[in-house]
Amino acid sequence: MTTRWGILGTGGIAATFASDLALVPGAALAAVGSRSPEPAAAFATRHGFARSHGSWAALAADPDVDVIYVATPHAFHREAAMTCLAGGKAVLCEKPLTLDLATSEQLVQEARARGLFLMEAMWMRCNPAIRKALALVRDGAIGDVVTIHADLGLRGPFAATHRLRDPALGGGALLDLGVYLAHLTHLFLGNPSTTQSWARLTPEGVDETTGMLLGYDPAAVAALTCSISGASRNAASITGTRGRIDLPEGFYAPRSFILHRDDTETFGFPFEGNGFQYEAIEVQRCLAEGLLESPLVPHAATLEVMTLLDAVRAEIGVVYGS
Repeated sequence: MTTRWGILGTGGIAATFASDLALVPGAALAAVGSRSPEPAAAFATRHGFARSHGSWAALAADPDVDVIYVATPHAFHREAAMTCLAGGKAVLCEKPLTLDLATSEQLVQEARARGLFLMEAMWMRCNPAIRKALALVRDGAIGDVVTIHADLGLRGPFAATHRLRDPALGGGALLDLGVYLAHLTHLFLGNPSTTQSWARLTPEGVDETTGMLLGYDPAAVAALTCSISGASRNAASITGTRGRIDLPEGFYAPRSFILHRDDTETFGFPFEGNGFQYEAIEVQRCLAEGLLESPLVPHAATLEVMTLLDAVRAEIGVVYGS
């Protein structure tokens, strides 16, 4: 079965996803759309798409597209995804789904009302190493989880004009990087019972560095940091009463991890490309089975993580918008 993909957006993440689609059996590069025809046409030529469209609506109306990957900056996710849903298309939307819980709920409700598939592009949850680590934890390999430590940081500085410092675009560390930390802890521990956060803000008012301390009943803690002002380990550890799992640098798309118990065991999952192919494979599987959401990235998980991110943002005093 062939799945005909459209990509909405022509930036770096769109290019990475397009290159990984070549690794997906049954994926056809059908069309790309942008707000103007020139970048769409250039992207289509560069990545081998059959057609290009000079508007989001035209892409959404293309009868030869089955599913659209939304690859715009965060602030445009809601509008772009709504356009695609209005055109009757299944949607894979870059993380975070939107800027806040309220608009994420709107997208989920719209998709359900139209009977269309919608998934947040949290590729980490589709990664084979992450899925194996989660299966081991659920089978009791490390006992009861008691702590998660994870960090994710980019080497700055970023110019004041960069999207990562623009509150109108949902800039800051939390939505670009903290969303991975939040999804990781959600996978292994679910929803926190308590949240404490602190952040250093940029002059524009977005978070430059954020720390989150999450408490889980009955006795687990997650300590998380994200930053756009310094490259950190970008690694994670899940510690239990009987052992520990260490996810290496690049924990959001790992090719291996180490299980520590009485001895150590390394689990390897080598792959080509960047790892975006696994979320595309999951989307195609769900479409083939007639599912409206993925069990790997269910709507409930997206909304619960966004609830946490909203709570952290309120605590650190970040407001998105111009």
